[in-house]
Amino acid sequence: MRILGLVPARGGSKRLPGKNVRLLGGKPLIAWTLDTAHRSDCLVDVVVSTDDPAIAAAAASFGATVPGLRPHFLATDEAGSADVAIHALDVWESAQGAVDGVMLLQPTSPFRSIETIQRAVATFGDQGFHPLVGVSPAESHPAWCFSVAEQGSLQPFLAMGNTFARSQELPAAYAVNGAMYLISPKDLRRERSFLPAGAKALIMDNPAETLDIDTAWDWMIAEAIVEHQLYPSVLL
Repeated sequence: MRILGLVPARGGSKRLPGKNVRLLGGKPLIAWTLDTAHRSDCLVDVVVSTDDPAIAAAAASFGATVPGLRPHFLATDEAGSADVAIHALDVWESAQGAVDGVMLLQPTSPFRSIETIQRAVATFGDQGFHPLVGVSPAESHPAWCFSVAEQGSLQPFLAMGNTFARSQELPAAYAVNGAMYLISPKDLRRERSFLPAGAKALIMDNPAETLDIDTAWDWMIAEAIVEHQLYPSVLL
């Protein structure tokens, strides 16, 4: 199989400015994803799509392919990951030939392991190139989630009977973690989504792998993970 790794890295983070090139454990945040992707030895190339020259330079220094800066219309808050990916895929395939799959690896999930990437590729092939999405156990079970109505009254989101049942009595619930998406170019171009109906789950149990850095609080957690080496042993 020819699987293309794609790392989308826009420069305009509002909650944590400059996060993609901010140093984590002595190297830019984006480098954690690039190093792991390269060391997995199952991706035909690792492409970074960015609108930021500093991110482009950092990515290139860690071995990524950076085919120029992405167009302005793909660098806004409204630009979707599918549109960004299709643009990068079109550029890459026009020069290097067709691929069987596109693996989206967000740089804000720095602790996904080599094993997870390899397992995703193997599963993708075994399941006939069916769209695959990384999920992890939900932090709060949906049976215990509520909306707050007028005058502060709680309204359950789901009608699952006794919402105060013991956790071990509830069916397992998973949340999309954003750490890994894998889809065929045909499905991506047709659905224009990395999460089409019927996508298959790749379960990721390690909480460090599924950390998604978006705020200063998330960054503090990432620094603690690095300091205490709590990331998967097969990460580096």
